Amino acid sequence: METSSQTLPHTSPTDSTPTKKSLEVADIVVLVLYFVFVMAVGLWSMWRTKRSTVKGYFLAGKSMVWWPVGASLFSSNVGSGHFIGLAGSGAASGIAVTAYEWNGLFCVLLLAWLFLPIYLSAGVTTMPEYLRKRFGGKRIQIYLAVLYLFIYIFTKISVDIYAGALFIQQALQWDLYVAVIGLLAVTAVYTVAGGLAAVIYTDTLQTIIMIIGALILMVFSFIKIGGLGQLEAKYFAAIPSNRIMNSSCGLPREDAFHIFRDPVHSDLPWPGVLVGMTIPSIWYWCTDQVIVQRSLSAKNLSHAKGGSLLASFLKVLPFFMMVLPGMISRILFTDEVACGSPKACTSICKNPSGCSDIAYPKLVIELLPTGLRGLMMSVMIAALMSSLTSIFNSASTIFTMDLWRHIRPRSTEFELMIVGRAFVLVLVVVSILWIPLVQASQGGQLFIYIQSISSYLQPPVAVVFIAGCFWKRTNEKGAFWGLTIGLVVGVIRMVLDFIYAAPQCDQPDTRPGVVRYVHYLYLSMILALLTIIVVVAVSLWTEPPPKEMVSRLTWFTRWDEAESGLEVTTPDNTSHKSDSVVENNTDKAHSMKNNADMEHSVSSEEIIGSSTEDVSCVARLKKAILWLCGMERKEAREEQAPAVPLESPKVLFYERPLVTHILNASLILCMSVGIFLWGFYG
Repeated sequence: METSSQTLPHTSPTDSTPTKKSLEVADIVVLVLYFVFVMAVGLWSMWRTKRSTVKGYFLAGKSMVWWPVGASLFSSNVGSGHFIGLAGSGAASGIAVTAYEWNGLFCVLLLAWLFLPIYLSAGVTTMPEYLRKRFGGKRIQIYLAVLYLFIYIFTKISVDIYAGALFIQQALQWDLYVAVIGLLAVTAVYTVAGGLAAVIYTDTLQTIIMIIGALILMVFSFIKIGGLGQLEAKYFAAIPSNRIMNSSCGLPREDAFHIFRDPVHSDLPWPGVLVGMTIPSIWYWCTDQVIVQRSLSAKNLSHAKGGSLLASFLKVLPFFMMVLPGMISRILFTDEVACGSPKACTSICKNPSGCSDIAYPKLVIELLPTGLRGLMMSVMIAALMSSLTSIFNSASTIFTMDLWRHIRPRSTEFELMIVGRAFVLVLVVVSILWIPLVQASQGGQLFIYIQSISSYLQPPVAVVFIAGCFWKRTNEKGAFWGLTIGLVVGVIRMVLDFIYAAPQCDQPDTRPGVVRYVHYLYLSMILALLTIIVVVAVSLWTEPPPKEMVSRLTWFTRWDEAESGLEVTTPDNTSHKSDSVVENNTDKAHSMKNNADMEHSVSSEEIIGSSTEDVSCVARLKKAILWLCGMERKEAREEQAPAVPLESPKVLFYERPLVTHILNASLILCMSVGIFLWGFYG
């Protein structure tokens, strides 16, 4: 049998420190061109939509066509955590982690065909806003808004930053904080200035860069090991020389090339993969603000469906771009990537749980020639920036529309725009401060860490959304108590996981049975079942929801016409209200104008005697800041942010017959591809 040491350029822990290779001129040129392109696209997109309105900033003016929507869905999902995490899990345990990607292939289609029509009919901007309309009151909306921000800040943002920083450290030995602060600064500029439109267009560019770069590395990897036919034999022979004998440390799994694994003793049991994995996936693809916000930005339902189809087809690629290269990295760098003892792993990557997360960076810095190494640096930076911009924009949307509006219900649109942009800067600061905690807490497989946390927090939310969308009898009390009880149980299990950490490969497992034997995917199923029981029981025992909390807010009522008392959109996209309301608004406008004139005169009196040059500098600075944010025309008139008008379902759901046939045929083709892949690799 071929030994792994024959294929290793580095075989000892002392020699496995990050490579001393540095970027050459060609690599630096590629990186500079990447940043120039990203900034150019970001600045260009700033003029594509009206950035000075809530709709323009948070929903890109609802003007996006299908291909940038689909590209943004994909790149928002595939961040640097995917490159590091999927490749690391592939190196550690084989192809089973691909189930998360191919599960998402189906769930993103559920979003466009089942959930999105309900959100469009409801006329919402955020997911907590939908729950407020559906169930009434404020507690569920505030509850979900805080939970979403918690998930974004402490899992998504922190994990992506950690993964990007890990790659930068492995590749360049740059100072961690200098690199991350620089990336976040560039990211924040076009997120703050351009809003969702800038994020989506730069995501499109970064999707192209990610796919091209990752496919090039995949080709180099397969050439290095002699092709796809050699992968299986060499993977099972990739046993590290530094492993602890008579233990499982460093040994490849016997079921490494199967997705469906033993339901009791495996790392990803097949019932959990089919059911327990699907529930958090529905939360992510059908109810998460980051994803849904991109679909809501589409100009109509047909383009939203086309974007979901594009994203669904692209979800096939991570198996080939990340998982298989991660397995190849184990073959080529066995002693480092598959280190066989906690002591060896600590010396290699400072993590006694394992070093599989360095699998992808090792491939990049060891296999690629000059120039292409710079391209892959751009790919990883693109993955980091695309996911961060998406989260920043969506988190600021939730904070502004769900929390700030609750604190200040009479907020002007100008105020909302300022708050939304300022919150992005707050997220940047929090992200930087959170980096040391992520480094200290993250385990051996980053992607599995992400999914386990998701399985503890997301199933109750997914069940509440499903019940609200597809069961008219669901009421606020049922949703609230189902959500609360489910989350309490999930948080308890999450805390137990942190208290009773998984043992190292050479140690006995002394964890309590509820932690040791109840897999996190099985817990996802338990949480979903518990939540739906509470939702159904409480809803049936209490009063049914009133008509206004059901009309246009469920699958079965999405075709309802707007009530006469609600705003209705006319062909010129203006919202008509009663004459008295118009008169009141007119009076308010005159009053605000008079106040503004008075303030202007007072300001003029105060500056008498001061330097005209100082006033001019302040005015220019203020004008420049407002111009950067696209708000120079909004600053003068402080109008209260208008409510989102309700369009007729006939307008919202209209699709040309030919387009409908093409979309449905593509849906069948995409699902057939997914079913084939599941069956072939199952």
